[in-house]
This record gives sequence, structure tokens and C-alpha cells, in this order.
Amino acid sequence: MVVAAVVLGPGSILTSSKVGAGFGYAGVPVVITAAILMIGMVALAARIGVSYQGSACDELALRLGRPVAIIVGLILFLIVALFQSSNNIAMVAGLSPLIELATGGKTVGVGGQMALLLLFNAVLIAILYLMRDLYKSVEKLMKVLIGVMVVAFLFNFVVVHVASRTFEFTAPTERGDLIALLGLIGTTFSVGGAFYQSYLVKEKGWGIRDAKRGLTDTVASISVLGIVTVIILLTSTRVFYGRPDQVALMSVDQVARQLEPLFGSWATIIFSLGIVAAAFSSFLVNAMIGGTVMSDSLGKGSKLATMWPIHLTTVALLCGMGVGMLSLSQSGSTVTLITFAQALTVVGNPALGATLIYLGTRPELTGERRIPRWIIFLAWAGFLVSCVVAVRTATAVWEKIQAA
Repeated sequence: MVVAAVVLGPGSILTSSKVGAGFGYAGVPVVITAAILMIGMVALAARIGVSYQGSACDELALRLGRPVAIIVGLILFLIVALFQSSNNIAMVAGLSPLIELATGGKTVGVGGQMALLLLFNAVLIAILYLMRDLYKSVEKLMKVLIGVMVVAFLFNFVVVHVASRTFEFTAPTERGDLIALLGLIGTTFSVGGAFYQSYLVKEKGWGIRDAKRGLTDTVASISVLGIVTVIILLTSTRVFYGRPDQVALMSVDQVARQLEPLFGSWATIIFSLGIVAAAFSSFLVNAMIGGTVMSDSLGKGSKLATMWPIHLTTVALLCGMGVGMLSLSQSGSTVTLITFAQALTVVGNPALGATLIYLGTRPELTGERRIPRWIIFLAWAGFLVSCVVAVRTATAVWEKIQAA
């Protein structure tokens, strides 16, 4: 559920909304495929965590040298920084409408948005250093937030389809945004999130005998992630599909309209609170991924009870905040900026996938430590998909930059 929480962040909510608006039902098989690949990669990471005595980067350093481990840690850290920037942008996007409603429609300027980010990140950094049993507290919080989001979007999904006659359902006049579709793949099939599972099983103290239990947890949590993403996509399809003008200029207020069937005039408030909750659930764990793996790659330890992972998690938070502030200072749609950042995170996925496959196919993994073939097969399929998506994403982003 911790991995699902970091993947099901505000970027996933906004990106799946945009894909539903631009591609309609064609986005559903993409989400399902990405979720299946995610199950395979998370299951592989979990088995690696319980099969080896050392952590992933320590085992990598032992076999290929410390520099290779540092490169892997740095790649994941950079992915986290980009992903974290989208969390920062989404946090502001969620809080701004609430503040505007509370102040009678007074617009939150760039200066106010910067202040919000500084305050929120400062609170999280304080939590990092003051919370005693960090992992258990985070795990409990993630379960609650995921549960609330599942219930809210599920009920709204039912209401939208019951009241679907009130919405005009027309075919689009132009194709959807490819970067949004690639970003959706990147948020659902997050190899960085999967990589962290090898550390989480060690935080829980699991051994090889817990492998089956871990597989059950993996299938259940990632299935929840996939179902919620599909629900959001289908809801957005009903409300926005066939309206390319709204897709191109989509703001958080516009995206919130998909909640109007259930919440009416409260839609913007409810959706903004959902974005804030999703950002909070993804915010801290995402930074912890970058900080923990970077610390481990440097040989400084990977346990959250030690200080190096916490120090580097703080650096990850600050980097994400910095990139987020830079993005906010530029003109453009908030949803577009988030989607852009989400898509870029897939570029480093092939290296992380290759690392997990390497560790999962070592000859010393025999007997009960041997990883099932179906997991390795799904991991290879995920690796190949991540390579194709990385190349296509880099091309699409470059085309966007040239067009701008």
C-alpha cells in the first residue's frame, strides 16, 4: 500500500483525467497493461528484498562495484526529483482553489504559491526528524488516504454513469495528448516505486517465508491502484471526452467538474481536497524513495531509523520544491506542467528495471530463494515496455520543446 500510495499521487489523478478526456476508453487497456507489469516488477523487488541478506544497492555494489550502485541511486534520485516537482505543483493546484474560496475569490499569486510550498515542505522536513517510528506511521497514514480516495472516486463513478444522460458524449475532433498517455504509463508502471519495495520488506523485517504474503499484498495493492486509475479515467471520459478545447486548457477547476454529479457545487472543494490528500500520500514516500536508495548506494545505510536516509530525503524534498517553484514561475497550464514532469520520470525506468532483473536472476538464488519464472517473465516484459516508452517519451518531449 505504501508503493501504491506513492504511485497514486496527484499526478496520476490529473494525468488519468487528461487521458480520459483526450483518448476516452482507449486509455483503459493501457492502464490495465501497465498495472499487470507493475505487479510483476513489484513482486520481483519484494522477492529480491527477502532473498538477499543485504539491500539491493549493497548487493549490486558487491557484484558490480560501488560506482555502479551509485549510478543506479543517482538515476532514481533524479527520477524522484522530477516526480516530486509534480507533487509540489499539484499541492499548490489543490490548495489554491480552497484559499480562493476562503478569501472570497482572491487569486493566489506566484508569491503566495511559493510561500505555500515553503511552508508545506518545512512541515514535512520537521516530521522526518521528529517522528520516532517513521515507517509504521507512514504505512498507517497511506492505508487511510488510499481508502478514502477509493471510496470517493468509486461513488462518484457510479453517480456519473447513472447521470450520464446529462452529459453530451461526442467524438473528439483531434487526437489526445501523447505525452499525457506516456505520463499515465509512467505513473501506473513506476519502476522506481517497485524498486523501493525491496527496501520496504526489509523495514518490515520479512524473510523468505513471507514471500507468499508479500505477493498477496502486491497483487491486492497494485490492483487497487489500477482500478482507481481506470475509474478516474472513465469518469473523465464521460464528462470531458470530445471537448478538445477543454483538454488543451484543462485546469484543476475544470478537472474537478467530473465530480459534479455527486458533489454538485462542492465539486471543486472535494476535488481540491482529494488532490491535497493524494499529494501528501505521495509527497513524503516519494522523497523517502530517493533519499533511502541514494544513501544505500553510497554505502551509508538504508534503514529509516538512521540519519543518512533522512538527510538525503530532505535533499530530495528540497530539489523537488526547487523544480516545482521553477515550473510555477513559468506560464502555462498547471495540469500540462504536471503531465510533462510525470512523463519525464519514465526515461530512467529501463536502468532500474535492468538492475532488478539482474539481481533476480543470479545463479545463487536456488531452492526457496529462486524467483518464479512468471515474475521474471513479467519483469522482462516490463523492461522492454519501459525501453519503448522511454524512447517515445524523449521524442515526444523533444518535439514539444521544438514546437514551443
